[in-house]
Amino acid sequence: MDIRRLQAFVKIIDIGSISRAADILNIAQPALSQQLASLETAFKQKLLIRSKMGVTPTAAGLELYRHAQTMIKQLDRAMTEVSSGGGPLVGKVSVGLSPYSSGSTLSLALLKEVRAKLPGIILHLTESFDDIYSGMVMTGRLDMAIIHGAGPIKGVNFTPLMKENFFLVAPEDSVFAGRGSAPVKLSELTEVPLLLPPDYNFVRKHINTAFARKQIKPHIVAEVEALLTLQDAVAAGIGFTILPWSVASKIIVPGKSRVYELCSPVIQEDVSLCVPESIPETEAGVAVRNILIALAKSMVMSQNWPGTQIMDA
Repeated sequence: MDIRRLQAFVKIIDIGSISRAADILNIAQPALSQQLASLETAFKQKLLIRSKMGVTPTAAGLELYRHAQTMIKQLDRAMTEVSSGGGPLVGKVSVGLSPYSSGSTLSLALLKEVRAKLPGIILHLTESFDDIYSGMVMTGRLDMAIIHGAGPIKGVNFTPLMKENFFLVAPEDSVFAGRGSAPVKLSELTEVPLLLPPDYNFVRKHINTAFARKQIKPHIVAEVEALLTLQDAVAAGIGFTILPWSVASKIIVPGKSRVYELCSPVIQEDVSLCVPESIPETEAGVAVRNILIALAKSMVMSQNWPGTQIMDA
């Protein structure tokens, strides 16, 4: 099996178009189509479905894509590790950090630690609302990711890191201004204008569940995903939002907004580190993973992060 055919196949899936993949790979489109046909002949399976919108993988195509990702990554790792000749740890380690979680807060500390202790490693950090990190880890596109939940998900292994409570971020002169540090009950938010992420966001899902269990309908006036916009909107008195402490504490504007604990019920989510189940970790990946786990535990134990608790692995 020619590794270049597998690399081309992966590129076609990633791009969703044979013609665009051919341009990127600098291969004539007929030649790339022929490579695809050779793969389908070798596996005796149709691998792609063509349409006016581009191409999508069949079930067999998805299976080949997963294995091809593993083989390509293993080859790249072998090239890097053999070339290093047993010297200091080298290579690239990719880490996905789920937005609206402590993962994004850990990113700077992780970068500093890796630069100080593992200077030969290139750390690739990504934070996106659109990507499903567990799937990217399973196929080898990411070495590891901090995500919400504790599994199980087929194809990835979970290491529990912490539990995070959600907090209310309110304008400084809101209806709760005179209550000091007393927690806010969910039932007190029925008339409060809320600025929340869209329905597919994990924060929104947990907020929806909490309100539904209390048989309360939230008063949502806007769906906002950009943190800078949320920060400015709350500070301007347009509305309130609900976020984990690690994120809520970053968007506070002194004198214009503040954070309140939520109770009855407490809204809480698990945060875990996931790695691929079937793709062996490199020494560099293991070293970065150990640093990340240590940083997460240190963050919770520091007592500087209200509403977080260590989870037992």
